[in-house]
Amino acid sequence: MRVLGIDPGLRNLGWGVIETAGSRLSHVANGIIHSEGKDLAARLLSLYAALTRIVADHAPDAAAVEQTFVNKDGAGTLKLGQARGIAMLVPAQAGLAVGEYSPNAVKKAVVGVGHADKGQIAHMVRYQLPGVELAGADAADALAIAICHAHHLQSAGRLAAAMRGVA
Repeated sequence: MRVLGIDPGLRNLGWGVIETAGSRLSHVANGIIHSEGKDLAARLLSLYAALTRIVADHAPDAAAVEQTFVNKDGAGTLKLGQARGIAMLVPAQAGLAVGEYSPNAVKKAVVGVGHADKGQIAHMVRYQLPGVELAGADAADALAIAICHAHHLQSAGRLAAAMRGVA
């Protein structure tokens, strides 16, 4: 199964695709979309177009997006929310279920602690996906989101199998 992880951002949107085979994870691709345009609408359109190409090129089976955290700048949070809307819309248009995870849940799944810094996240992504060349911190975060979702899907699958066995 291929999983697309997305770290939403209005200027820089990180993305990463991994493949799962049982409990094995492997890197497929990662990158950062740098939005283009002077106004918000143009930036959102450029994110939409680029992310649509990535979904078409890599044909993921599932997707996950990091949840927005509210910061002190209300206007900045709203703009991030609009980029997050694009990050959820594109996979949904492709017929994919989209998981959502808080930043702390992603960090716990990948690093083991909920308050890890970006360096720790990148280190553990490299550890779990040997040989990966990270396009940057946003791409590392996106791969971490994909890893978190893959673990969640595997756990849900095992629980469903166990429930079928009980029935």
